[in-house]
Amino acid sequence: MKKYILSAAAVLSAGLFTSCNDMLDTDPRVTEMTQATFPGKPADVEALNAATYSILNVLGGSDNGGLQNNPNYWWEVMSDNCYGSGGLQDKEVKALHYLVESGVDQYQNLFVTLYGGIARANNQIETIDNVPWTDAEKKQRDQLLGEGYFMRGLYTFWLTQLYGDVPLITSTTITAEMEEQVSAEDVIYPQILSDFVSGKNLMGTDKGFGDGHANKYVAEAYIARAYMFWAGFYKGVGELASGSAPAVTLVEQEGCSGSISQADVVAGLKDIVGSGAYKLCEDFRSLWQYSNSLLWDEAHDGEKHAYDFIKDMKRENCFDQPGMGNGNTEELFQIQFMNASSWNIPNGYYSNNRQYSNYLSCFWALRCNGDNGDVNHTYPFNEGWGQGTPSCNIWDDWTAAENAGGYKDIRKLGSMIDCVNELEDYTFVKDDCEESGYSVKKYAPVTLDACVDDKGNHKKNDTWWTKAPGFTTGSLGNSQQGDHFEDFYLMRYADVLLMLTELTGDAQYMNQVQKRAGVPETAYSLKAVQNERRWEFAFEGLRFNDMRRWSGKDCKNSDYAPKALEAQSGKMVVCLGDKANKRALKHMTCSWTERYKATNGFLSKPQAQITLMNGKLEQNPGWDAADPKTQYVTLY
Repeated sequence: MKKYILSAAAVLSAGLFTSCNDMLDTDPRVTEMTQATFPGKPADVEALNAATYSILNVLGGSDNGGLQNNPNYWWEVMSDNCYGSGGLQDKEVKALHYLVESGVDQYQNLFVTLYGGIARANNQIETIDNVPWTDAEKKQRDQLLGEGYFMRGLYTFWLTQLYGDVPLITSTTITAEMEEQVSAEDVIYPQILSDFVSGKNLMGTDKGFGDGHANKYVAEAYIARAYMFWAGFYKGVGELASGSAPAVTLVEQEGCSGSISQADVVAGLKDIVGSGAYKLCEDFRSLWQYSNSLLWDEAHDGEKHAYDFIKDMKRENCFDQPGMGNGNTEELFQIQFMNASSWNIPNGYYSNNRQYSNYLSCFWALRCNGDNGDVNHTYPFNEGWGQGTPSCNIWDDWTAAENAGGYKDIRKLGSMIDCVNELEDYTFVKDDCEESGYSVKKYAPVTLDACVDDKGNHKKNDTWWTKAPGFTTGSLGNSQQGDHFEDFYLMRYADVLLMLTELTGDAQYMNQVQKRAGVPETAYSLKAVQNERRWEFAFEGLRFNDMRRWSGKDCKNSDYAPKALEAQSGKMVVCLGDKANKRALKHMTCSWTERYKATNGFLSKPQAQITLMNGKLEQNPGWDAADPKTQYVTLY
């Protein structure tokens, strides 16, 4: 389970919006090293590259105002797969789920942090040729430049999916033109696709499994993801296999020229498949830390507890075995973590004391029992904040699909904890709300009977990582919050296969995913692809933007996204620990249909940034703070 170690010395400070005349702060190191003298050698560019990637750790391991900052978590909570839930005080996550805000700057963190990532990538792109590269170093130079373009495209892609039309920043020198908000559809997406194309053409195909870097294949996969969102959401081509999405004219820059069509996108995905560089893991459970070999051993030792769900697995398919888990054979791109979090790391837009821990595990962990992690109640899962719990909708829809097809899909219990029926003694607690009775299993923190102190007493909320080979002491000193090192998947080979079927109508690719799950292999239909994507990628952050592209901008009430979101209304949930008297879920201020249609699924831009930009940045439709339908209301 190789880790890409980020050097703290390499983490440069990136800027944020400060005023209309000085839109981004400059690197504070310019007094010592200016763009004219730094970078001066290949190792300096490697350091810049590490700094660009480190924004992923900030997103994956940080929180602000009670809301975890992984954008994929935000999108999952915004979808019909999850509720806001959490404790009574957790208003931010509930506001996110209802598409309202608990304050006019609630969504500022990602806005600023993503621009910081873009600033770092721009610096990397602009200064790379300060280095006197030799002919022998050209491959290294092109790889690093390609990664800079790719990461700029990625951060810009996430930014515009969250906030829509925004300023497009493509230089460390911010011109007046760049300060202006521009059309995502007409200006930003061509740049995103151009950055991914540059990455594709400059980067190589080398991939050390688990090394944390992008390569040509990662860029090809992201070209497809970005193009499909643009074609579906902005151009209204919801069914790409039979529709006709237009080509995109690309921006002239190194590694990129011309245009890109749907046929080019398909060719890129087929290049990944044809390379043989990736393959599906044999067992879906191998992807997730609950299948680690230490837990598997406890399931077979006949002693204290046994987690039956993984008992039938081959031991060589366990999460921590070669080719499985972190760095597995189907992992194209991911956020990686390491044992380096520290309370001494300052909290801010570009750093966080838990940033090297997959802190999302703690947010999605069980909130129950009130005994802070008694292993006898919830083995093998630990307790945490209990936010973003799975909705009744995904469980009910999945079960209906199983019943209609006459099969059992291992991915359902491979993705979700059925708390009451699967755990020994799950108790709803009085400060919780919007509990469906399910919890996310994919990223749930896992413990072991072996997690004991010197006296043989179980150490509550210690994770299984503390018993993994090579682990000594958790750097944060708090296992519940710090010892989470499961990769967060950003792109899996299963997505390459399902995108290919959706783009071409050729079911052979989707059938590979279905076969691995043990479900019937079906012919192509958009409905089949929609279901497969929902089941395969549950809680990985793809659902909300899939819903949006299948609906199109300015959609009707009956279109996919508003219809699916509104189906949450009336579902029965447990609040305040009162299991005997469930409540019917209802929207906080109006309806999910109304809020989705008013906003098109975009979040509010932070008012602080709008004020600083003196009118150049405009608030998104549907987010007038004077309208009570946009503002958080206490429900419980």
